Order: sequence, then structure tokens, then C-alpha cells
Amino acid sequence: MGIELPGAFIAKMKRLLGDEEFEAFLASYDDKRWYGLRLNALKIDEEHYAELSPWGNRLQPIPWADGGYYYDDEIRPGKHPHYHAGLYYIQEPSAMAPAELLDVKPGHYVLDLCAAPGGKSTQLAGKLQGRGVLVANDNARERTKALAKNIELAGVRNAIVLNEEPEALATVFELYFDRILVDAPCSGEGMFRKDDSMITQWEKHSVRRCAHMQRDILKFAVKMLAPGGRLVYSTCTFSPEENEAQIAALVTEHPELSVSEVPLANGWMPGRPDWVDYSEDQEEREDRGGKAFGAAGQIRRTVRLWPHKVRGEGHYAAVLVKADDTGAVRGDQAGQFRQANHQDGRNSGRDNGRSGKNREMTAAHSRTSRYEGAERTGKGKDKGQAAALRRADREMSAEERWKGFAKEQLLGFELWPGKLISYGNRVYLQPPGVPPLDGLQVVRPGWYLGEAGKHRFEPSQPLAMALHETESVRSLRLGSDEEAAIRYLKGETIEADEGRFVYRLSEGAARAGGISGSAKRTGTVLVCVDGFPVGWGKWDGVMLKNGLAAGWRRT
Repeated sequence: MGIELPGAFIAKMKRLLGDEEFEAFLASYDDKRWYGLRLNALKIDEEHYAELSPWGNRLQPIPWADGGYYYDDEIRPGKHPHYHAGLYYIQEPSAMAPAELLDVKPGHYVLDLCAAPGGKSTQLAGKLQGRGVLVANDNARERTKALAKNIELAGVRNAIVLNEEPEALATVFELYFDRILVDAPCSGEGMFRKDDSMITQWEKHSVRRCAHMQRDILKFAVKMLAPGGRLVYSTCTFSPEENEAQIAALVTEHPELSVSEVPLANGWMPGRPDWVDYSEDQEEREDRGGKAFGAAGQIRRTVRLWPHKVRGEGHYAAVLVKADDTGAVRGDQAGQFRQANHQDGRNSGRDNGRSGKNREMTAAHSRTSRYEGAERTGKGKDKGQAAALRRADREMSAEERWKGFAKEQLLGFELWPGKLISYGNRVYLQPPGVPPLDGLQVVRPGWYLGEAGKHRFEPSQPLAMALHETESVRSLRLGSDEEAAIRYLKGETIEADEGRFVYRLSEGAARAGGISGSAKRTGTVLVCVDGFPVGWGKWDGVMLKNGLAAGWRRT
């Protein structure tokens, strides 16, 4: 066997599985690991990627995951430009199962409660297709950086990222979510083959401690689930105390919940009702008090993925549905609240200059254009006018600067649903229907659009990653097999021939009579690889200055 398993773990699994199945289970640790990637449904579908993929038949479908593929570990997809364009996420195959079981549809309000590092959040976002709301939360502050980065890399527009305990979330989002994923922190026994550092963690953190943490998380998750909503609980451990026992206790304490049966296919196995009362810890058994286990009959509807049965690591999952008549009045109120907010957000994004604020923005945009013209003339009178305009320019809000940038550089932004909010000089577009987040630790209150500087708006990398090429006035097309694409992703300045650029008319350019002359053609550019955005640059007619921040560069 390639790895040294803890003796206590081996003894436990032998007691659970019995001699014959235990031998097959143990032998799986000598098998090779299975590697997986999952296409980003926000950007590309399977048919398109089959044409674009450089790996051909070296990708094999994962049967339980839409757009999921096994890959040969020699191809190293994390180094390819398609990874930097957010076309796929590298994910362990079994870990793709819980998000599939959640049955997310466009328009749902979805919570990924223990979301870091974000693989399942990006999977859920792909199923939402930009409609509804995704709340991605993790209580570990240091893990939310990776969570936000992965959501931004995937080009998700309708997500907020929070760093909170479930109890705090429940005060804001009671009965709010149609779908909740609780991919719970656990003892990690199912990851020993994938990551042998998990063995050390297992020896430090007891199963009992994890079980108590999971029970607390589930208690507040239930409060946030709307009537008729669906909750998926999952772990990457084999421990019955963290799996079957958790679900049996949950449905006993919450009779409004029932376990929905998961169809068995592709080597998936049912949960084990006979393990509900299993525990290595006498104190743990006494703590349960034997109260939960009239619900054991529902446990067979849950599912286990065993490494000796499937091409993947160990996982457990249960699908729970909340009765649609539980809290019906409050649930209706929650639905009305969400609908009202959705309407408000949609209107704020689409009033097309009819409101007083938008008329003010149009004037501010006009001031900026006149200022630039005055600077170019160099005449005394115009210079005085430019100074006055500069003073007005300094008084522009961050949101006004964003709109000025968007009018010149983007197409169709007025139709984006949501409401603009700013934190200091940073501007975000928050999806419709989000309640006030006062008192919560907010990492990202919405789609981060960029930052207003003294004289201009600097677009963000997350803005670039969530755009379609056709939404930008200027785009540069590079091929994934070109040296220029690699150099750009490393953060280098590159030469660019004008024939590689595509120009489209913005509202501002249309007012000015169309794009004409080099002054209109140079400036901020959306850089694309194989037609998919990877970042910003500034073109001066010969060279493209790289706009990739250090944390986004290929290393």
C-alpha cells in the first residue's frame, strides 16, 4: 500500500465493512488516483469544448456530473490558457456529486454554506445561468480569499461572498433559500488517498468534534431553507457519526424534513441504517440519548461513494426536502420580499437615463468628454475650462465614474440586472433580491466592477472574466497556442497588430458619429484567448500594456 493509514482507522473500517468488503476497500489505496475537471457552464458547453479542447479523447466523461471529465494527470490542465480563461475547474470527481444532487434551476436562491475553496459554488453558479442569487459563505476568513478568486475566475455575476457563522446568516436569511448545500467540514477520511496530509489532520481532530460542529451547522441551515426547499448534506468521510447519524438526528428533530431517495447508479451505494447508532465513543452515544433513531428507515435513501466502487474518492450525501406547508405564511412573505427586491433591482439597472440620478450621470459623462477635448486643444480659454471641469471631475462619485467608463467601453450594461453599490472607491453590482447585509462580514457584496481613481475608472479583473467578448467595445483576439497568449498571462507587455483587434460601437462612440481615427481605436482593451476574456490591457497603437494584477498571472 502506497500510504500508511492510521491503525485506529483500519480497525474501525474493518469493523464496519466486514472482512470481505474491507479487503476490497483496503486494496483501493493501491489504485491510482482519479483526476477530474468540470466545464464552466457559464462560458462553454460540452459540444463547443469538444471542438476547442487540445486533448481530444484524453478526456473521459464522469457519469454523474454534467460537463465533468476524467483526465490523464500528464496533461496538466491547470497550466493551459483555458484554465486562466475560466473554462473549467479542476475538481475531484466524487466531489462533483453533491451540487448535482441539489437540483438547482435558473432563478433559484442558493446558499453554499461551507463554500471554500469554491469548486461547488462555481458548479452551482453554472446551473443558475446568471439568474437568481448565489450566496457563498465560509466561516474561515483565510479561506474566503480563494473562494472569491474562484468565483471571479468562473465569471459569476450573481454571487455574494460572506465570511460568517451559520447563526449570524440565519438572522438575515431566514426562510430565504430555495436550495442549500452543506458540504460540511469533516474528519476527511475519504480524502486520505488524494491528500495524505489529511491523515495528520484526522489524528488531530476527533470525529466527535466534527459531529458536534455539523449538528450546529445543520440546525441553522434548516432555518434558512424556504418551505418546499431542498438541502443537500455531504461529507468526504466514511464515519457514520458524521453521516447516517447526522441525518437520522436531523429528521427526528425536524419532522418537516424528509429524506429524498437518491437513485443508485455508477457504483453508488445506499446509506447504512444499521450504522445509525454506531460510535467509537461511549460519551457520544450517551449524548445522543437514543432519541433520533426512529428515523433510521430513511437512511437507505442517502448515498455513499466508496473508492472501491467508483472512479473517485469517498463521499456521503443526503438530499432533504422541507415540507411546503411548514411556515407557509412566513415563506410567502419571504417570497414576496424577494420578488419586490428583484423588481427594484431590475428597474435600477434598466431605467436608461430616465431617473434624476442617471440624468446627472449623463451630465457628468458629458463633462468628462469636454474636459478631454479641452486638454487636447491647449488653448488658454479651453485650459481654464479644463481646470473647472477637473474640479467637477473630482466631485464625481465612484458610481458615476463607473457609468462613464461603461458608456464608453461596454455594450448593453444598462440591461444588467441588479443594483450598483459602492464601498469607498470600489463599485459592485449586487444581484436583485439580496436583503440588507448590515452586521455581516462581507467579502464581496456582488460582482466587483472596478475602482474609481482620481481621474478615471479602473475596470477589475472580475469584470473582465464575467464579460462576453461581444460586450466590449475593443477586444484583442489571441489563440491559446500562441506565444503572445502565454506572455500576456505571465504579465508581460506584448506587441499587437491592429488586425487582431475587433471594434464595436459604444453609446458614446455612436453619439460622436462612430469610431474613426487612431485616437478612438487605442485605449482600454479586453484581451481574449480563443474568444474568451482573460483580462484587460491598454493599447497605444503598437504595444499592449498588460493589465493583469500579480495574483492573476500565470506562474
